[in-house]
Amino acid sequence: MSQTIADIKPAASAVRGTPPGRLQRFVLRHPMELILLLMYVLLGFTATGFLSLDNQLNVLRNVAVTGIIAFGMTLVIISGEIDLSVASLVAAAGCLCAWIIRQLTPPDVLEPSVAIVAVGVAATLGFGLLVGFVTGKLRQHIGVPTFITTLAMMAMLVGFSNLITDGTPIESFPDWFGQLGSGRWLGIPVPVYIFAVIFAAMHVVSRYTTFGREVYAAGGNLEAARLSGIDVWRTKTACLMLTSLFAAIGGIIYASLINSGNSTVAKGLELEVISAVIIGGVSLLGGRGAIWGTFIGVMFMGVLLNGMTLWGFNPFWQDVVRGALILLAVLLNQLVDRERH
Repeated sequence: MSQTIADIKPAASAVRGTPPGRLQRFVLRHPMELILLLMYVLLGFTATGFLSLDNQLNVLRNVAVTGIIAFGMTLVIISGEIDLSVASLVAAAGCLCAWIIRQLTPPDVLEPSVAIVAVGVAATLGFGLLVGFVTGKLRQHIGVPTFITTLAMMAMLVGFSNLITDGTPIESFPDWFGQLGSGRWLGIPVPVYIFAVIFAAMHVVSRYTTFGREVYAAGGNLEAARLSGIDVWRTKTACLMLTSLFAAIGGIIYASLINSGNSTVAKGLELEVISAVIIGGVSLLGGRGAIWGTFIGVMFMGVLLNGMTLWGFNPFWQDVVRGALILLAVLLNQLVDRERH
């Protein structure tokens, strides 16, 4: 009898499956990194000039604003919330900065001073923080999900942008201000430096600080986090404020790029941001994800768009293909996550 049982045990173990090998574990942990690598190999062989330094810097410059905001959105979603107002805040921030500079510049002065521009930029960043703070407090005290409160905030910000611009672009920036969005330093676009600094800072904050651990705790199990002494609403509000601050930075970069405050910029940017975050493996249910994954998601979308442009895709088909591949990437992440657990 004992021999029969011993013979059965290996069979049962085989049914349950053996632990995955080292290669399989690597694939399960880094699916999007491998897909991005395959995209680079494919485009390197099929798209002329894709691997050139100028084109790679162009990809980074094009994804800079999306990535900056996506890093903040990563913490918001990990904490169990979401912010749909970021695109309208980008437009509002650019318009507000231009409006403040115009109001402070004397009529007989052709170009605003550095001090006036600095005041406009500082006030705009403060405005971004205020929007995030108000959103967080509404979520805390009224109890309405951020999906709803940020939709309302989005509508208000669109109205605010049109109100202060009267529906027309405000061209009040000095010529040198355009260097922020389109200039280069040591051959690298300025927005790429901002993108890199914020990526590094948010990676450190999310992985190596008490605040980062509180973000994961608040999104993973709200009640358990509260019972352990974490001020979950302060944490969630801080995440929303960071995202709004990054959206304001993005708005200033956009305004610098087009040298005006325009209420029509960044249409649909919130979908790009959220898509990049989800592609990067961040769970919409909260409690799981990483800044590194979001970086991969941002690069996936940037490389995809750049590759289709080099291939000569019809612009209308680009949206269709991009949407389909984003959906496939999200489904792949879900399947990999099930296998991993």
